[in-house]
Amino acid sequence: MDEKTLIHQISTLVDEEHKLRTQLQAGKITEQDEHDRLRAVEVQLDQLWDLMRRRRAAKLQGVSPDEVQAHSADEVEHYLQ
Repeated sequence: MDEKTLIHQISTLVDEEHKLRTQLQAGKITEQDEHDRLRAVEVQLDQLWDLMRRRRAAKLQGVSPDEVQAHSADEVEHYLQ
């Protein structure tokens, strides 16, 4: 996945976040529906941002960014800060 594709996927998920919040405010979905879907979107965003950062780091180190694989949702969600 190239950087342009990553950015497009991130943008699509951010748009979905906004849409979910708008739907909740309009009463089109329940708080639980919004919460469940937002959680899934947030995990996907974390994975994509992580992948983009690691691809950029690889490129700076002279390694092909295409060699970088996405980490699992569990791994990304449990990084130590």
